[in-house]
Amino acid sequence: MAQKYETLYILRSDLAEEVVDQTIVKYQTILTEQGAGEIETQHRGKRRLAYELNKQKEGIYVQMNYTAPPAAVAEMEKSFRISEEILRFLTVRDGE
Repeated sequence: MAQKYETLYILRSDLAEEVVDQTIVKYQTILTEQGAGEIETQHRGKRRLAYELNKQKEGIYVQMNYTAPPAAVAEMEKSFRISEEILRFLTVRDGE
């Protein structure tokens, strides 16, 4: 059964703009292939981090709101964990 989720992830700030765009599309594709729908992505831009992560002082924030089965979220998070581009991520289920 599909549920509503919100995922925020932070990309390394030293990535080229085209790599950032490719990364965003990559994670949208993973969700779509796993049966997600209503994917709404917001590129929040580069911001200073509260503390240093992997020797990075800034990060590129991306927020995604979508409807998906739990297996799709698990698959995307698995990909986040092995990615060199992702500094941090957080997924929360919408309580509606």
